[in-house]
Amino acid sequence: MNPFKAFIATLFSKSSTSIDRSKLPSIYDIKINNLQGKPIDFKTFKGKHILFVNVASKCGFTPQYKDLQELQDNNPDTLKIIGVPCNQFGSQEPGDASAIEEFCEVNYGVSFLITEKIKVKGTNQHPLYAWLTNVTKNGSSSSSVKWNFQKYMVSPEGQLLDYYYSTTSPKSSKITKYLK
Repeated sequence: MNPFKAFIATLFSKSSTSIDRSKLPSIYDIKINNLQGKPIDFKTFKGKHILFVNVASKCGFTPQYKDLQELQDNNPDTLKIIGVPCNQFGSQEPGDASAIEEFCEVNYGVSFLITEKIKVKGTNQHPLYAWLTNVTKNGSSSSSVKWNFQKYMVSPEGQLLDYYYSTTSPKSSKITKYLK
């Protein structure tokens, strides 16, 4: 390994082991509105796992809405699914709030919580995704959102547990193992 790569590896390995989570921002303090424009209080979900999913209506992964709804229905006491509309990947979520809501209800019977449409990456990244994707904020790991339907699992105590790319089914054991 060249010296620069060795330095970077050391830097990241130290940061992941020496982070004092008590000094980090909390997922429960992040502000975001639901699809109808009303504030969501993440504190009401303490004690449950939260699965955040950036969603889009015109994506090849859109049928995952069905599995997400089934996952929510089958785990109402241990899981809260939160869909987060985003139009940053192939412009696959062009609709406004009412169009998104109608699409989800009519086509997939979605009743789980859906937020306002936001940016999940880039210079105007919403604070929710800044927390989900940055180890200096979540104390667990850094990632980048690659496409629609990427998933982030948060523990009942508000800690980031893991993230999953779009190809991971909502019913995958990688996700459901936390709900047993």
